Amino acid sequence: MQDQQKTKNILQRRRIKRVRAKVRGTAECPRLAIFKSVKHLSLQAIDDASGRTLASAYDAEVKAKSKQEAAKLIGGLIVKKLAEKKITAAVFDKRHHRYHGLIKIAA
Repeated sequence: MQDQQKTKNILQRRRIKRVRAKVRGTAECPRLAIFKSVKHLSLQAIDDASGRTLASAYDAEVKAKSKQEAAKLIGGLIVKKLAEKKITAAVFDKRHHRYHGLIKIAA
């Protein structure tokens, strides 16, 4: 049982590295990193050149009845925060998740 979890974590880290190698954020076009747990969802706009978080959004900031609605509102909230800083483009970092469901809605 423990070996299966260890293997799962190793494969997960490999996928994260593979995605991160292709996706780099700058001040003009930050990396939009998503974090998804069982209960919560959050987005961060990260400038990899300076290592700073430019904006972030968390599902506790919005009032939503469902996870899908929360993902949609978080996506809109991060867009507003980036627009205030005059940032119009971003690259999406899905980490080890597949691009479907809540990840796709938030993107």
